[in-house]
This record gives sequence, structure tokens and C-alpha cells, in this order.
Amino acid sequence: MAIPAVIALLGGVLAAFWSPSHQARSMIQHFAAGVILAALAVELLPEIEREHAPASVLIGAFALGSLFMYGIKLWTLRLEHQAAASTAVASLSLGLLIATFVDVATDGFIIGAGFAAGGSTGTVLAIGLSVELLFLGMALASEASKGWRIIAISGALGTTVLIFAVLGSYLLAGASTALIAGALAFSAAALLYLVTDELLVEAHEVEEKPISTLVLFAGFLAFWAI
Repeated sequence: MAIPAVIALLGGVLAAFWSPSHQARSMIQHFAAGVILAALAVELLPEIEREHAPASVLIGAFALGSLFMYGIKLWTLRLEHQAAASTAVASLSLGLLIATFVDVATDGFIIGAGFAAGGSTGTVLAIGLSVELLFLGMALASEASKGWRIIAISGALGTTVLIFAVLGSYLLAGASTALIAGALAFSAAALLYLVTDELLVEAHEVEEKPISTLVLFAGFLAFWAI
């Protein structure tokens, strides 16, 4: 569970000394999307099937996860619009940081649910989401600030991931098959949102090179091979 926390901090340290170009960011986002898709296809979805939970539980949990992530998106857009209408730059950073911490806490709970399910699910999800957290540090550097402040923010994000991962694992330890499967279905919806509505959408905001598609598949293949 400490892996994504450490990676989040390293992302902040990297962002403090290196500002990647838009093309480099797009490549990183494509690679991260491929890794998370592999985590879904290779580990998470097969684990949900192995739980043999009622279909109504899985459908309801997936729908709830979709609505939850959609709600976070609407909330984030509202914060951005409020900040755009304000002359205070600090309000923009604060609003985006709050939404980011909620998103990261959700990632931590997803990892905890994976560990509660047993097997290698938790480890696979931790490694997969670590790629996202590595990029998150660099993304925050462009939105907030650089130097020691971004390192401190990344460290706080890593701590949040660790706390919610431990909390999720503790709350779901010994839970029923239906409850664990529902938590994993909720997680699957959250990860699909992360890939389709965050990573790839932001990656396509710049004119990408044809090789970007290969980078996505490289991320999938690299994680699948591991």
C-alpha cells in the first residue's frame, strides 16, 4: 500500500525540477491509460467474476461508481467556473486541490478493496494507480506552484492514498463476497472514468503524434507482461 504513496511523493519531487512539454505530458497520459486498462482487464474484472456475486449487486455498484465519478466531475467544473469568475488565484488552486484530494482518496479506497479481495488484486491496482499518481504530481505543478510547495502537496496526496487504502482494506476485511464484489465493481467504474474522461481527454487537448497510440498499447503490454 505504500507504493503509490511513495510514487506520488516522487512525482512531486520530479515536478519541482522538471517541467515536461505538452507532447511529453500527452505521452505520459497515454502510457498511464494503457497501464490502468491493463489493470482492469488482467486483474480487476476477472477478480469480480471470481467472486460470483449477484448480478444486481454488480450492476448497482457499477452504476453507483459511475454516478459518483460524474458527480466529482460536475463539482470540479463548478469550482473551475467559480475560480474563473474570481480574481483570486488562490481560490482556483484551493478548489482544484480539494477535488484532487477527493479523487486520490477514492483511488486509495480502490486499492484497499483490492487487498481485501485477496490474491494479487491489491498489488496490481497499487502499481497501476501509481502511474497515475506519478503524473498527478507533474499536473499539479502547472496548476498550483513549483518548488517545495508542490513537493509538500504531493506528499499530502501520497499520505491520503495510504490512509484510505488502509481504511478500505480494514473496513472490507472479512466482508461478504457480495460486498467485496460490489466494491470492486464500483472501483472498475471509477477506473474507467479515469481513463476515458481524464487521462485520454487531457492527452488529446494538444496535437498528438501518431506514436501516441503505440505508447498506450506499450503501457498495456508492459503492465500485462509484469
